Amino acid sequence: MAAESSPPGGVPERRSPVYWFVGLTILALLAAFLLPAVKQPLEYHDFADHRHAHGIDNFLDVVSNVGFLIFGVLGLFIIGKGRACFERPTERWPYVTFFIGLVLTALGSGYYHLAPNNETLFWDRLPMTIAFMGLVAAQIVDRISVRAGLVLLPPALLIGAASVIYWLVTERLGAGNVIPYGILQAYSVLVVLLLAILNPSRYTRGSDIYWVFAWYALAKVLETFDGEVLALNAMVSGHSLKHVAAAFAGFSVCRMLSKRTLREAGRD
Repeated sequence: MAAESSPPGGVPERRSPVYWFVGLTILALLAAFLLPAVKQPLEYHDFADHRHAHGIDNFLDVVSNVGFLIFGVLGLFIIGKGRACFERPTERWPYVTFFIGLVLTALGSGYYHLAPNNETLFWDRLPMTIAFMGLVAAQIVDRISVRAGLVLLPPALLIGAASVIYWLVTERLGAGNVIPYGILQAYSVLVVLLLAILNPSRYTRGSDIYWVFAWYALAKVLETFDGEVLALNAMVSGHSLKHVAAAFAGFSVCRMLSKRTLREAGRD
């Protein structure tokens, strides 16, 4: 895996070992199947801000999802208008998937927060798996192999959807098991982080991906301290601000795509 090859154009390609990727994937699959089942806690749906405004229940938790819509559409615009640098046209599809996931997350999360329960939560989580898997595939394309990233995208989307469908089916059967979905989310974050650390991108601005993690980490903190944030400022809850922070992770990807240039030719 560490050997050099000469792609079209005569530029040597240097690939770092990716055994860790295979090993991490195997560990994630084993954990999803072997860890004890955990039901979705019903208190998860009891968010701090229940205020009604303009005919909308849980108003700020609903409308704060608009950031996903804005940056999802912006990303699709950047790609569609040719303002993103791609060595090959096919490389755009994982990023298109990511931004479509953001747009659908805006709709799904907004719908969920109108009446939070397990059934509506399904429509929040399903589009998030689309965004997660799109970003994972995009980083594989940028940092390991174009062919591998594109080939892995469809099965990754199916696995992501399956984790959410499995969770809802088990909840309906009275058992409930959110573990596979939770592992999928953690796996996605860890894979992208390790790809960023261990495999340099073929493009400039590759380090911009760390801003995605910064916004994601902030979103998790705000989600955890939902009520405390609302009590502190009496205007907006941690969960509403979580939506804003998570949406800015999408903005970081938009900025990266619009500013990057090709650093190294011919990786597949």
